[in-house]
Amino acid sequence: MSAKGRTLGFSWPALVALAALAVPRVVLHDLHVVEEGRPAAVLLAVVPLICWVVAVLWRRPPRPFLTVVVIGAIHGVLLAAGHQVLWDEAFGATGPRLGGIDARAQEAILRVAAVFSSLVTGVLTGMVAGAVAAVLSRIVVGPQRAAESERAGGRPPDAAAPQG
Repeated sequence: MSAKGRTLGFSWPALVALAALAVPRVVLHDLHVVEEGRPAAVLLAVVPLICWVVAVLWRRPPRPFLTVVVIGAIHGVLLAAGHQVLWDEAFGATGPRLGGIDARAQEAILRVAAVFSSLVTGVLTGMVAGAVAAVLSRIVVGPQRAAESERAGGRPPDAAAPQG
């Protein structure tokens, strides 16, 4: 595993897979299958974030906040791609309008804004979930590491094996 992989605690495919857990919400929302604020929409939005936090608590990467922010950023890319692919299904012929600007220019401006918004949403979501993961890591994993260190004779868990 590369130095970056050790820092994040997951391989890149695993990070993408974790981010992809939130894709069904994007698709179902843009296809108008689930409505905002309904229980299904809330579950589709919250369960992936819980999975991100649980995965980080399970794997115990050295930098849990950074790991979840990266997952959130990847989610932002997937969110942007999903919205672009499903643009016509989401808006149809009555898409958003900016006023007296040429229709093609309006769509281009709105699509770029949607990409930017998706990326910011992904990163901010990752920051919030990452903060939760970091706090829980200190509460849950911190005492576990202390106990492991104690069992290893006061040495950090990685130093438990005798040096040769």
